[in-house]
Amino acid sequence: MSRNRALDLAPDTVERDLAQLVLTVVELLRQLMERQALRRADTGELTEEQEERIGLTLMLLEDRMETLREQFGLEPGDLNIDLGPLGPLLPRQ
Repeated sequence: MSRNRALDLAPDTVERDLAQLVLTVVELLRQLMERQALRRADTGELTEEQEERIGLTLMLLEDRMETLREQFGLEPGDLNIDLGPLGPLLPRQ
């Protein structure tokens, strides 16, 4: 069911659509945090312990996101909402 489309709220799918919107925002934040962590690791700003803790946290978040996507019948691509002329919200994987 992976497709890039605009968010289409309908009364019979409002729970799934709301989950899609919330998970999209969480995925956007997760990707931003991951990029920030990589940048900080590359510049040597993090200790090994901090790198391990951040890595574990990001892995756990990714696992939880997968569980929630499955619960609501969403594919990873479903979280990449089409913003019309601006294009997709998330970078293409």
